[in-house]
Amino acid sequence: MKNYQFIALLVVTTFLMGSSFAIVKLGLPYSSPLLLAALRFILAGIMMAVVVRLFKRPHPTSKREWSKLLMIGAFQTAGVMGCIFLSLRTITASESSILTFTNPLLVVIFATIFTKARYQLYQWIGVLFGLIGVIITMGAQVELKIGLLFGFLSAVFWAIATLLAKKWGILFDTWVLSAYQMLFGGLLLLLGSFLLEQPFFVINQQSLFILFWLTIFSSIVQFAGWYYLLQNSDPGKTSAYLFLAPFFGVLTGWLLLDEPLKPSLAIGGLFIIIGIYLVNRTFSKKRD
Repeated sequence: MKNYQFIALLVVTTFLMGSSFAIVKLGLPYSSPLLLAALRFILAGIMMAVVVRLFKRPHPTSKREWSKLLMIGAFQTAGVMGCIFLSLRTITASESSILTFTNPLLVVIFATIFTKARYQLYQWIGVLFGLIGVIITMGAQVELKIGLLFGFLSAVFWAIATLLAKKWGILFDTWVLSAYQMLFGGLLLLLGSFLLEQPFFVINQQSLFILFWLTIFSSIVQFAGWYYLLQNSDPGKTSAYLFLAPFFGVLTGWLLLDEPLKPSLAIGGLFIIIGIYLVNRTFSKKRD
């Protein structure tokens, strides 16, 4: 892949990642949060499942493999996205995106505790920068909003899903994994919607366009673009640019929702961006 093509696709993909927070916020007046998330991922999962069937991609062959795929979907789609959508009821898209994209920092901590992985010093410095950024970003809050907890939980679930995907991902075709984890996660979100909220969806031109954008661009195109980048470039180099996603989250929150660019948000976000860059700069680890 040529350098300009890599940069262009990288910008588009991370823009779709970051901007989805503002798009979801725009959709919440028309739908309960868990139902909106469920519809997004059920539709995206069905479309991708049809595609991987048509192209005869290798599917799981045992109940054990399907259960592992379901587990990844439970954390990656149901856990992460459910918490993101719930967080946006009480906090800004900028705050939610910054909290969610602290997940690479948590991966280092969880991997060290649970898998005995050993990371290099600059990666731990990145974790420290990220934690300082979260404290700065959230420290200016006058009151502790429940959305802050959901935003942080989305990062926790994402970190767990990342470790599960690293452990079990080799068992699955990348596109099959993407399709079915979205579908299974979407079905769990639908169940959660009926159990935990009063589901509603107002059908009009605005709500249908938002659902279309979230399904096609923020899900299918985003996942396809990101996996293509990982498969056709150095994964360590590519993942180092994840810091662009919270940047675009803050930018689109400001442009689309008139969210204020508070000094604490800018300074804290900068610390988190530096932290994410240091953590993802390379995936090489020292092992025992």
